Formats: sequence, structure tokens, C-alpha cells
Amino acid sequence: MRQVVLSLLFCLGLVASGYAQPGAGAGKPPSKLTRKEQRALEKEQRDLNKKLAEARAKRALAPPLTEREKERSESLFVEGVKYALLEDYPKALENLLKAYALTPDNAAVNYKIAEANLQSGNLRDATNYAEAATRLDPKNAYYYLLLATIQASQKQYDGASKTYATLIKQVPNSGSYLFNLADLYLVQNKLPEALATLEQAEKEFGQVDEISFKKQQIYLRQNKLDLALGEGEKLIRANPNESRYVLAQAEMYASNNRLDDAVRVAKQALRVDPDNPQAHMVLAEVYRQQNQPDQAAEQLKLAFASPALDIDERVRILVGYIKQLPSPKEPVNQLAQDLAAATIKAFPKDAKAYAVAGDVQALTNHRKEARDAYLKALRYDNSKFQLWEQVVLIDAELNHTDSLLVHTDRALELFPNQSSLWFYNGVANLLKKQSQKGVKALEYGRKLVLNNPALLGQFDAQLGDAYHELKQYDKSDAAYEAALVSEPNNVQVLNNYSYYLSLRGEKLEKAKQMSGKVVKQFPDNDTYLDTYAWVLYKMKDYAGAKAALEKALESTKDASVMEHYGDVLYQLGEKDKAVAQWQRARKTGVASDLLDRKLKDRKLYE
Repeated sequence: MRQVVLSLLFCLGLVASGYAQPGAGAGKPPSKLTRKEQRALEKEQRDLNKKLAEARAKRALAPPLTEREKERSESLFVEGVKYALLEDYPKALENLLKAYALTPDNAAVNYKIAEANLQSGNLRDATNYAEAATRLDPKNAYYYLLLATIQASQKQYDGASKTYATLIKQVPNSGSYLFNLADLYLVQNKLPEALATLEQAEKEFGQVDEISFKKQQIYLRQNKLDLALGEGEKLIRANPNESRYVLAQAEMYASNNRLDDAVRVAKQALRVDPDNPQAHMVLAEVYRQQNQPDQAAEQLKLAFASPALDIDERVRILVGYIKQLPSPKEPVNQLAQDLAAATIKAFPKDAKAYAVAGDVQALTNHRKEARDAYLKALRYDNSKFQLWEQVVLIDAELNHTDSLLVHTDRALELFPNQSSLWFYNGVANLLKKQSQKGVKALEYGRKLVLNNPALLGQFDAQLGDAYHELKQYDKSDAAYEAALVSEPNNVQVLNNYSYYLSLRGEKLEKAKQMSGKVVKQFPDNDTYLDTYAWVLYKMKDYAGAKAALEKALESTKDASVMEHYGDVLYQLGEKDKAVAQWQRARKTGVASDLLDRKLKDRKLYE
């Protein structure tokens, strides 16, 4: 049995006499402790120290552990480590605490108990046992690292800093942890302490890029530009062929308005790496600041011509240009299009390239080209709803009904819960004279609308039209009424609702009130005037209807308006003039199904 235990300890990388094991887990950082919680933690630590002292005293008075007890302690420890590796922390702690009862002054046992508590989220006990481990074995770096991890996870950065400082002081050859200590000081914005720590590291390790870089960042935060630039020059001298340090220096000059120096250093980077896109980017920014747009544009084109400029950086730059579009300056529009084209050339199978190109085309009023670009983006990534939405909106704007129907059908396979897609799918079906399908889509999509009264009103408006086509007049009126609740001044609804009421000869006073409201707002619109005239016609106010239609005819050549005007003239007894208007309507275009009978019989049919 003894031999088996020792073999297992060896396999786990432990030291049999002390169970020393390197490595520590990391817990999720909770919020910072309150003062009350801190006092409670300190009390727990005092209690633990007291119990530990008592256990040691008791152990000192007790006979030495027998071989059987030592073997039992080792076995319990190994079991605890095994369960910890299996992430069964309750069982791990059960075994480790039993080992602790036998050997409370064993540093490795305290360490593993601390680690298991950290992994299971019990940070207070983790802190107590980790501190005990560092006191029991002050030369073991791993114990300090675990304690610092626990403290940092509780945002106890000051305590973690002190732990690292003690580690560096107590444990030989631990200078590498100066970098961790410097980072902790930076987190606390203790810039002088961080700087002093880095200088200590520099004395120990000499010129190290990480040291110079961090010192540079500290100097910048202290507004010590010359010292920061000095560190940058050190980095460049130490790495003459490393363009990233040269470019960082150039960007620092540029951001601090030392533009000539920025140009000098950026060109230095280009001598090292002639195709470096970041160097061209720096020069473009400098020329922009110097109000040299042509030179800036040229540098941007050179940067975008390089395949080394990644897609995300390209998109970031293009988004900046998109914010300026549409611009009265044609060069800005053209440059954005050129850069978008270069992005597609460099990344011909990346959806982002086509998506941003589509945005540029859309904002420069190239709607069809924008839609084509979005569709190409969807070939490579069809999971972006925003791209489908853009395609559908452009289809609707271009009145491409077939495309609208195809694209909404495809998009709904991927996004069946998007109400806007159902809306446009319903509209497309209505335009294709597929009223039943259109109504079904609109009714379903309307149920998906949440907290969007405007969209709800649009659904109701379309449903009002659709139900009318299906001769479901009660539903049509109800839908229009609902639309007007969402948007009382919706001109389309007011016009269509009043016109359809006039056709049916129902609620004519309401129709007159609604149509009059529209005409008052748009007194020269021939469509609205025609609706108003027809409501008046149905109310037998032929004089009023005549006046409205004559106003409409000043700006329209619509056949139906002419036919309506003929009907009004007929009712007013002017039959010859009426026939003349009907004939004019026939020559102009298609009006009503009754027009031919009216002309043949020279008589009004309704």
C-alpha cells in the first residue's frame, strides 16, 4: 500500500514529504468587498490562525504521527487532488480537510484546500488557506501566485500587489513577476509605483521590448510626451526591422500634431516594408490633417491595395466615409466606391466586403448596385438579418415585385419571426394579385409586432386595402379604423378608406370628413382631389365635385379623373361635354369597365 501511494504522488508531480504542487486555478471575479465583508474576512482569518495555532500546539503535545497516520494523510491528499482534477470540488474538499485535520501545518494541504475553494467560488476560505500556505512555506512561489489570484479576483488589487512584492522579496529568481506587479499598479493607476517596478525589471533583465512599451504607455498617461517618444526611439533602435514599433511612433507623432515627424517616421517604416498598409494609413491621416485630400486619398488607395490590410480595418475606414455620404464633394463619393471595390478585390469571398460596398452604393443613390452587393454578401453569409432587410427595402423602393416576393420568401425561411418580412411579403403578394396569400402573410406578421405602433399601423393599412379587394368590407373598415388609431393623420389610409366608402355609398359624411382633411393638406394632389370629388359625387354635390375635378385636371392626364369629370358633367345636364370627356379618357388610357357602354349609348352607367 505504501508503495502504491508514493507512486501516485510521483505521477502527480508532488513531493512526498510536503505534497508541494505548482499551479493554481482562476475564479470568476466578483465585486469588491465591502468594509463589513472585509472585517468578517479578517475575523475568519484570525479564527483560522487561532485554530491553526491550537492544532499545532495539540500536534506538538501529541505523539508523532504513526506510519499508518502519515499514509492515511497522504492517501487523503491524493484523493482530494484526484477529485479536484475531476472538478468534483465538494469531494475534493472533504478529503483535503480530513488530511488537514491530521497535518494542519502542511503547506501543500493548505494550498490545495485554497485552490479547491477558489474553484468552487468560496473566496473567503480560499484567501484564508492560501495565506496560511504562504506563511507555512514562504519560499514557494506558487503559493503566493494562488493568493494573488484570489485577491485579484475580488478586486483586492492592493493586497495582490503586496503579495507579489513579498513573493519577489522572499523567493529567489522571481524577478519575472515584476511584470505582474507593474500590471497591478497600472490597474490601480499607481503610475509612479508601476514605473519604479518596470525600472527595477529593466535593471535585472536589460533592454526588453515589453518594459519599454509599458513605460511608454505610463509616460503618455502622465502627459510626458518627450519621455514616451524616447521610449519609442529605444524600441526602434532595438528592433530596426520591426515596422510596428516605427508605426506606433509615427502614430504618436501624428496624434500629438507633430506632423512632419510623423511623415518622416512613416516613410522610414516604408523603407523597411514598402507595402506596409499601416504606414500608408498613417500618411493618409497626416495628409488629411494637413488638408491635402488628394495625397490622403492616394495613400488610402495604396493601403487598400495591400492584401495585408485586414477586412475589419477596411470596414472601419469605410464606415468613417459612409458617415460623410452622400457628400456634395464628388471625390468623397468616388473614393468611397474605389475603396469598397478594392476591398472586394482583396476579399472576394468575405461577406463583410460586399456588405460595406452595398452601404456605399446605397448612400450614393446606386440602389440596384447596392442590392446586388448585398445579395453577394448573402451568398457568403446569409445569417445577417440586416442584409436581408436592406435587400427587401430596395426591392420595394424599386417596385421590383417579383424580386420582393422571392427575397422575402427566402428570408422568411431563416427569420420567420421578423414581422417586417411578413409585411413586405404580404405587400408583394397583393401586388401580384394573390390577395388570399397577401392577407394570410399580413395577418400572421401583424401578430408578431411588439411595441411598434407605426409598423402596426402599416399592417392595418395594407389589410384595409386587401380586405376591400376580397370584398370583406367589415374587416376592411375595422383595419382602417385600427390604422387611424395608430396614426390618425395617415394620408394613405384617409384617402383609401374614404374612396372605398364612396364606392360603396356608405358613411359618406365620414368619408367627406376624411378626404377633406387630406385635400386641405395637399390641395394640388390630383389623386386626393379625385377621391374628394367622388365622395361629393356620391353625396349628389355635383357642383362641389366638378370644382374639385377641374382643379385635379390642371395637373393630371389620368383617364379615370377624366371619366369621373364626364360623369359629373352628365349629372349636371351637360351631356355633350360629358361624352367629350369620356372620349378623352378613352384616348388617354384605361378607365372603368363601363366606359365603352357610356360612349356607345351616350349615357351614364354606374
